[in-house]
Amino acid sequence: MKKTGFLLFLITVSTFTMAQDQTIKKLRQDSERSISKDPADTAQKTWKKGGLYGINISQGSLSNWAAGGDDFTLSINSVLSLFAFYKKDKHSWDNTLDFNLGYVRTTSLGSRKNDDRIDILSKYGYALNSKLNVAGLVNFRSQLFKGYTYPEEVKTFSSAFLSPAYVLFSPGLDYKPTGNLSIFVSPATVRWTIVKDDTLSSRGLYGVDTGSHVNTEVGAFASINYFKEFNKIVTYKGRLDLFSNYKSNPQNIDLYMTNVLNVKLSKVLSMTYSLDMIYDDDVRLFGKTGEGARMQLKSLVGIGLLMKF
Repeated sequence: MKKTGFLLFLITVSTFTMAQDQTIKKLRQDSERSISKDPADTAQKTWKKGGLYGINISQGSLSNWAAGGDDFTLSINSVLSLFAFYKKDKHSWDNTLDFNLGYVRTTSLGSRKNDDRIDILSKYGYALNSKLNVAGLVNFRSQLFKGYTYPEEVKTFSSAFLSPAYVLFSPGLDYKPTGNLSIFVSPATVRWTIVKDDTLSSRGLYGVDTGSHVNTEVGAFASINYFKEFNKIVTYKGRLDLFSNYKSNPQNIDLYMTNVLNVKLSKVLSMTYSLDMIYDDDVRLFGKTGEGARMQLKSLVGIGLLMKF
């Protein structure tokens, strides 16, 4: 009886050991087995799309305020920025759309526009190496609504949709030393200045001949674009365009610069500071005579909603 029980014990232990050995072998085989993935899961995306929309609103009221000021003020500023980037093999295609619109109303000044810009840029590139591309750039820049200047508090019509508008075609080289920085240069760029409005063209504004609607310029062009995400809270986006007209005063370089700094306060709230600078030797609306070119500056700061998508 004892021998029979001992024999059963040995058979049980042997069976359990063999089962353990088979389990360990299977686990080892599973760990060494290569994992196969659907090619669609590992393929790089050729398109990257997105954008943001922001709006800042401020309002103030005064009543019997001894220090003085406007009884009522209202300011609204909005920005829409979209992008679509394509990259496959040696080909790349960058597209951006920026639209800004601002409005201010006070009891003393009435209603005025303080921002209005539409800017569309498309750039195709073919890679020569990891940092340098042969590229072609097309840019359109204008506004949507009528604009006025107020010399000596006199409301003067000065701009409108397609008056002016700038269309630029530029073949050149695009240098991208990092993912945040792009430096585009072209020695042969064509820029068309359009003044569609008859009233403005009859005054010969924005470099067009009196009564003409289009002015064509050929020159050198450079565009520097920089984007930096310092952390999850602070981001900066900047752009600098330079153009020199070969035929007329090439030393007077036209400048167009935008700077936007965003500081995220919460999921939807942010503080935005923007600084725009423009110098165009053909825009002669300033000075005592109203016929001089000047550096144009626009600075806005506000807190409001910011939505990314």
